[in-house]
Amino acid sequence: MELEMSPTAMYSEKLDSYLDKILPPRPPVVLEMEKLADEKKFPIIGPHVGRLLTVFAKTINAARIFEMGSGYGYSAFWFGLGLAQGGKITLTDGSEDNRKLAAKYLSLLEMEDMIEFKVGDAMKLLENEKGTFDIIYNDVDKEQYPDAYRATVDKLRPGGLFITDNVLWDGKVAEDNPDEATAGVLEFNRLLFGDRHFFSSIIPIRDGLLVAVRQ
Repeated sequence: MELEMSPTAMYSEKLDSYLDKILPPRPPVVLEMEKLADEKKFPIIGPHVGRLLTVFAKTINAARIFEMGSGYGYSAFWFGLGLAQGGKITLTDGSEDNRKLAAKYLSLLEMEDMIEFKVGDAMKLLENEKGTFDIIYNDVDKEQYPDAYRATVDKLRPGGLFITDNVLWDGKVAEDNPDEATAGVLEFNRLLFGDRHFFSSIIPIRDGLLVAVRQ
C-alpha cells in the first residue's frame, strides 16, 4: 500500500531540493568530508548550517572561536572562512582519531595555521582557557548540553555568540516522556531562554540551531 505524502512534506522536500541546488560549489576536500560523514553515519552540520557559521563569524569579525565537539573539523572549516585575519579556532574532541583527520583535512584546505586541536573533555578544556571568546560553538553529547551552557557563561565576551546545534533534536523536544539525551536538550533550551545574560533564538534549520548573543 502506497502512503500518500502530505502537501507539507512535499513542499519541504521541494524546498530542500531548491536550497541544495543554489549552493555554490564546495572544495573537493569538503565534499570528501561530507562523503565520509555519510558513509560512517557521522553527524556533521552540513553546508547550509555551515554557511550560517561563516556569516556569524564575519558579522562579528570573530578572531577567537572555541568549539566544544569538533569531530574531524567540518564546522571549523566553515568558521575559518569567516575568521578575522590572524584569528584562531580552538577545536576540541574526545577522539585522537578525529584530531588526526581534522589535521589532515584542514591542512589540505590550507587552514592549519588558524587552528589548534585539543583532545579531552570540552568543558574542562574551556575552563582552562584564558580570556574570553568571540564565538563558542557547542556540539557535545546532548546529555551534557546543560553543563556546556554553564561552562560558557563566563568564557564569552559581551556581544559574543553562543551557537548550539541539534536543539530541536529530530523533533523529540516536542514529544512526551523524553529520554536522557532529549531531556538534556530540553533543559539546555530552558536555561538559555531563561538567562538574562543571553538573548537567544532558535533557527529551525536542519536539526535546529540555537544562536544566543552574550549581553
